[in-house]
Amino acid sequence: MTEYLDIVNDEDIVIGRETRAIVHARGLQHRGAHVLLFTPNGELIIQKRSASRKTYASLWDCSVSEHVQAGEDYESAARRGLREELGLEDVALRRLVTFRLEYGPNDLEISTLFEGSADPARVRVDADEVAEIESLSLPNLAARMAGQPDQFCGWFIQILNLYLGKPCDLQVIGQSATSELAG
Repeated sequence: MTEYLDIVNDEDIVIGRETRAIVHARGLQHRGAHVLLFTPNGELIIQKRSASRKTYASLWDCSVSEHVQAGEDYESAARRGLREELGLEDVALRRLVTFRLEYGPNDLEISTLFEGSADPARVRVDADEVAEIESLSLPNLAARMAGQPDQFCGWFIQILNLYLGKPCDLQVIGQSATSELAG
């Protein structure tokens, strides 16, 4: 099935629509959604992308990272990712921040970050997308990222740095990151 993405301008206004392949081939700006899911004891659930993924295979990522499909809003994409990748429904999400980032060659996105909580025992991964999940405290995760950055998706490192109030390459759009993020 062909996936279509909305093409957006720098103000995050939809200016067109194209297939995912063409969007990435031409470097057209599009939308993404990310979720940081915390366990009841405050650990962050992270996922290792499956080895069969076309991009960034076998790297650790946010709880959910999802393209926003054409006609879809950020929260709907986040919820779809929770359902498809982790088998989770009805997770309460809080919108944190919207930002711009170049994820890789020809991959320019405006993305929104959400936060929620879930019991990892409820997670049912889609093995085509997710190899495994792990739950870590933020200090342990930050230390692991610092020691083994090549094991993580670059955007995840940037998102965690933003979340922790550290320097990052994300360009926050329309609001102060520090006023919206946990800290």
